[in-house]
Amino acid sequence: MLESQAVIGDTDMLQAMQQEALRLAGKALDDFEAVHSTEIARFIKKEFDRSYGPGWQCIVGTDFGSFVTHHSGCFIYFGIGNLAILLFNGGAIDAAPQGAADDAFV
Repeated sequence: MLESQAVIGDTDMLQAMQQEALRLAGKALDDFEAVHSTEIARFIKKEFDRSYGPGWQCIVGTDFGSFVTHHSGCFIYFGIGNLAILLFNGGAIDAAPQGAADDAFV
């Protein structure tokens, strides 16, 4: 499984949610070619929306920068192979699974 090759760069997610993000990324990479980063991002985002509520954003690529505001406990940045994956919930406060917002950059 590809998720065993993941290297987490930064996160504030609970361990179980982190493992789900890695599992879904591994599944997406099994289902889609790595060059289809938009499809990988769409798959991970839709699964997190379904499991944890709306407002999730996912960015997948080989070279990008970011500075995002996200809900506490709802941010992970990790790499698998040559792909970087940024997943966070930045939706409306009332849609957040947990309270306050934080800033993060990668």
